[in-house]
Formats: sequence, structure tokens, C-alpha cells
Amino acid sequence: MDRQLKIYVGLFITFVLVILFYESSKPKVINWTPSYVQDHKIPYGTFVLKEQLNSLFPESSIKDVNVSPYQFLNESNKKGTYVFINDNIEFDDATFLELMDFVKSGNDVFISSHGFEIDTLNIKTERLISSEFNEEVIFKMINKNFPQTEYTFDRDLNNQVFVEVDTLNSVLLAKTAYVNAEGEREKEGVNFIKLQFGEGYFYLHTFPELFTNYNILKDNNDTHAAAILSYLEHPKTIYWDAHHKAGKSTYSSPLLYVLKNNHLKWAYYSVLIAVVLFVLFNGKRTQRIIPVIVPLKNQTLAFTRTIANMYYEKSEHKNIAEHKISYLLDFIRIKLRIPTNKQDKVFYAFVASRSGYSID
Repeated sequence: MDRQLKIYVGLFITFVLVILFYESSKPKVINWTPSYVQDHKIPYGTFVLKEQLNSLFPESSIKDVNVSPYQFLNESNKKGTYVFINDNIEFDDATFLELMDFVKSGNDVFISSHGFEIDTLNIKTERLISSEFNEEVIFKMINKNFPQTEYTFDRDLNNQVFVEVDTLNSVLLAKTAYVNAEGEREKEGVNFIKLQFGEGYFYLHTFPELFTNYNILKDNNDTHAAAILSYLEHPKTIYWDAHHKAGKSTYSSPLLYVLKNNHLKWAYYSVLIAVVLFVLFNGKRTQRIIPVIVPLKNQTLAFTRTIANMYYEKSEHKNIAEHKISYLLDFIRIKLRIPTNKQDKVFYAFVASRSGYSID
């Protein structure tokens, strides 16, 4: 490698190292993807809430459920409160029948999700839309026993409210509204209800963002989240749904785990670049492998032995003798250049003189 090439290589490696250092030291971009996974510390994860459940329900045991409700409730009789929090939760008919039997026998189910279309419970929701451009969304408890504080959420959301409920068996617990710049209510609706079914209750809530890390840690919004969950009677067991989640709670491959970590990601990229450089520069210095060409084998002798054995096994000695005579005469014609059509004394004299053998 000459001096000029060494300079170019050194400049290139320096440039790559500067880029890697700059990328690895940049502030990490905030991931606003809805997750609702209890292990995720991103804004829309539920790590903070899951950690605080023991404080909110000190006499209850918290159990994670990583399978579908249908499979979980079919295993044996469960007693407690089943908690579902996700941006969108849809149950098939068989699963919801299991949940209804679970509630009917005296248990509770808490669901916080965007929208419900449950004909069995006479429940229907729709999105609350304001005509104002600059409006603020607020949330508030209806029960006067709670502080009548209005809590805000400054991110875009799909704000759903209940438009049809079973008024005979339902209790309205919280509401949401849009407030314009003058403080006037533009739109308002109920977003949290308690529905009795059999000996238990369904708690249906349409603002799952309330329980995310971002909202709980913002101002005093954790008070509103605690007020919503305070309606749950202190059960012996809380079943935390870890199955219906928008994000993944586990990484499906080691590479995905590496790429999720900023430092590990750039270390991985550095190794890849180093390998590419090694291949490029080391490949030029190493002689290419010379392939071994095996010469073709002379199969004439093997072929001759095969033919001879064939005649020998069939006892065709006369044919073998005639072939040998023909090959000998052919050899005399080609090598000694003597005609073989007439075999007399002159013929034998020529053969003897040209072959170097005696006439005998």
C-alpha cells in the first residue's frame, strides 16, 4: 500500500469514527408509539402505573396474564378483578362470553380502551369532535365526593364518549369536554361508566392514555388516574392483562434488542464497518486460491480388461484370438507401414526388418 492510499484510508476511517461518535451522542428521539406494555418506559408505556399498583391496592396480589382471557378463564375458577388497558381491545364472541360469566359470578372487569361496541350490554360509543381550532380537552370526575379538578391532556387523542348505555344498570362516573379559549364548553360527554352484570361489575373507560407514563407523570394527572381506579373494590387478586397490548413486551430476536439500545446499536454498526474494511483491504493482499484441476484418467486399459473378461467368461476364445490378430495387423499397417493383404515371405521379411525382430 503506497503512502497516498494510506492517507485516504486514514481519512476515511477518521470520517467514519466522527459520524459514529456524533450519532451515538445525539439526544435520543422520543418514541411516541402507543405501547401500553408494563415493561416499557416510553411515554405511552404503562411502567409507572404497574409499579404503583401495589401502592394503590396494598392488600391485593398482582398477577400478569400473558394469554387470552378465553384461555385464562377456562383453566379454573378465578376470583378477582381483570384489568385491560390498551388503545384498542376487541374480544371475539367466545372470549366475551367467558368475561361475562366471570363478572356474573361476582368478579369485576376494568377495560380502558378507545370505543366500545357491545350489543349484549347495550353499549355504544362515538368520537367527541369539536369545531374549534384551538381547544383544550379536559377530564373530570362526576361524583361530588371527588375533588372537582379538571385535568388536561396536551397530546392528540381519539376522544371517545358513551352515546348509548343501559341506564337501569349503569352509573356515570367521569366525563370529558372540549374548552375553547374563553373557557366555554364546546362539547361534553361521559367517558367512564360502571355497569352491573349479575353479581359483578364492568368498568368501562374510553381514555387509556390516562394510565400511560407520560400522563401520570405530567402535573397532577396521577390523581385523576388514582380516582378512576379507586372505584375498583380492593380485591384479593388483580389480573393484569399483558396479552392485548399494542406494543411487544418481549423482543423476538437478539438483534432487535441490540438495535433498540442506542449504544449497542452503534457498536454493532462499528463492527460491521470494521468487517467490511477488513474484507476490502485484506482481500487485495491475499492471493486467490488456485483451483486444483484433476487431469482426465486414461481408461483404455480398464476398458480393454473389461472387454477381455467379458469374452473370457463366455469362453469365446476364438473371437479373442481373431481380435488380437486384427489388432496386430492394424498395428503393422499403422506403425510399420506394411500392407497386410498378402502374408508371404516378403511380408515377413519386411516385418522383421522394420520391427528389429528376427524372422523366427
